[in-house]
Amino acid sequence: MKTFFLIHFTFLFIFYTLSAYSQSAKEIVEKMDKKMRGETIQVDMEMEIVRPRFTRTIGIKSWGKGKDYSMILITSPARDKGTSFLKRQKEIWNWVPTIERTIKLPPSMMSQSWMGSDFTNDDLVKESSVIDDYEHSILRTEKFNDFDCYLIQMIPKPEAAVVFGKILVWITKDSFVELKVENYDEYGSLVSTIKASEIKKMDDREIPTLLEMVPADKPGQKTILKYNIVLFNRPLEDNFFTVQSMKDLK
Repeated sequence: MKTFFLIHFTFLFIFYTLSAYSQSAKEIVEKMDKKMRGETIQVDMEMEIVRPRFTRTIGIKSWGKGKDYSMILITSPARDKGTSFLKRQKEIWNWVPTIERTIKLPPSMMSQSWMGSDFTNDDLVKESSVIDDYEHSILRTEKFNDFDCYLIQMIPKPEAAVVFGKILVWITKDSFVELKVENYDEYGSLVSTIKASEIKKMDDREIPTLLEMVPADKPGQKTILKYNIVLFNRPLEDNFFTVQSMKDLK
């Protein structure tokens, strides 16, 4: 009889545990990614680079289509205006108008700082995929900023060319909004933290409109992204994302 109750209790525990996580970690990340990316996305934003001795603001426009295409244009300050970046499938390009030169970025540059900020080239052009390049698991559920969240661990696949050795992501259970990200190196040390806030309705959905990236080992340093306008699912042709187009953006 004791054995029967033990087996019965174990079965119920497993059943309710599986019910609590009726969605897989990968499905949750896919829903989060789809919400923030859409079929296409167009963004007008500002980046504020904060350092102990100065603050610098960059105006940015960006366009994205699916996972394979993205374009970024610097609109200010004047010295950087017209600089653009293109991701077309696995190729990354940079147009520098001051020297009238197009540069193809090698994979080794993906971990380098983007425009002197705390974001990497990979963060901005999304060369790696949070869905395809990682194995996902739900560690637990917990509250963050009064939101019930899934805490999901992402470990890169052996063949993936990614920057970090582990990523922890807090995603809201009700609306699949990414609220916090912790990036770790291959030795398990915290590299940086991204916190998202100021959730507002942008176009047809509610998303965070303020992202703050804070490096773990650089006191007084951070980078803030503020979304001013976000448009989802507007038509964008594949031929918009070309090396020639990046020279003509306005």
